[in-house]
Amino acid sequence: MRTARKGSVEMPAFFRQLVKETEKRVSSFFKGGGHGGAEHTDGEREEVIPSPYLDRPILDKLTEEGCTCWGLTYALCSMQGWRANMEDYHNCVPQLGTGLADWSFFAVFDGHAGNQVAQYVSQHLLDQVLATGGIGPEDHPDRVRGSFTDGFLHTDKHLLTAARREGWERGGTTVTSTLISPRYIYFANCGDSRAMLCQAGQVCFSTEDHKPYSPLERERIESAGGSVSLQRINGSLAVSRALGDFSYKGTVNRPPTQQMVSPEPEVCVVERSPGDEFLVLACDGVWDMVSNEELCAFIQSRLRVCTDLRDVCSQVIDLCLYKGSLDNISIILVCFPGAPQLSAEAIHQEAELEDLLESKVAGAVMWRLLSAYLYSPTSVYP
Repeated sequence: MRTARKGSVEMPAFFRQLVKETEKRVSSFFKGGGHGGAEHTDGEREEVIPSPYLDRPILDKLTEEGCTCWGLTYALCSMQGWRANMEDYHNCVPQLGTGLADWSFFAVFDGHAGNQVAQYVSQHLLDQVLATGGIGPEDHPDRVRGSFTDGFLHTDKHLLTAARREGWERGGTTVTSTLISPRYIYFANCGDSRAMLCQAGQVCFSTEDHKPYSPLERERIESAGGSVSLQRINGSLAVSRALGDFSYKGTVNRPPTQQMVSPEPEVCVVERSPGDEFLVLACDGVWDMVSNEELCAFIQSRLRVCTDLRDVCSQVIDLCLYKGSLDNISIILVCFPGAPQLSAEAIHQEAELEDLLESKVAGAVMWRLLSAYLYSPTSVYP
């Protein structure tokens, strides 16, 4: 497939102005000028708030690929896009250490209010999970669940010390991760990044996003003294579970899991099957643009015409970008031995479609050129 062009893409001028005016009004409201705009005295200078968006997206892509001796293959692709900063990180560990060589770990970390927390968690979370001692060759689901939960909580506890020392209290990160053993696929999700598993062309499992307006999440937030407005905690934070975000975790006499923002992951276990095709982990820059079913169908169709998983991931990012995503975009694609294979029929249909599109584009270009010539002032035709 010829992927979407990677030339410069400009943000429309009206959208840039809309973003700037919105930021100005929100800033004015929180500084006490919420009655239709801030008023300034002659000597007062309006504070300039940096835009979270760029005038042009950064389209360079980071890619990674790998495989295991038992038939698992994977690829990663990430792009900064329209955001002023890249705040996504990832882990791709196709084979764990001694005694766990046939286990794999993958994770996407979607940072907010800075990239420091996401970077820290990407460097320490797996070690904290393994240090609990509950993960071993015996592969006991209950113990692995406990290891994930304890590992997330321990990471958040150590992160608090680093955040106070380095000044990261406002920063946070969501996490979606998977641990693949010979018998099970474990999913640990904290926040609104998401993972899904596909079998036989259908979504058979996906994690649940942790949003403040979800009934159980809202109940915890309000019990901790917070509120939910504009679908956000205290009208500000759009996720209800995350590592970091310590300004939302200071309610006294409440454990970490009962704070406005909880660091506790939701851990799910799916038994492996010969019908497993692929799984996807991605930040909300993907899921805000496409549904589970749309992405499953798209990836399955791409796998029938493309052998390079990096290209498949890149095509997903292109799809999200041109559907309007203004976020950082990161995706990990993990394929099992049962993943769709190249199809001669699909390749032939793809080639026919591209030839048809190229002919239509060429015809449109020729018609524009002819029209410009016929109706130009210097044309010899009346």
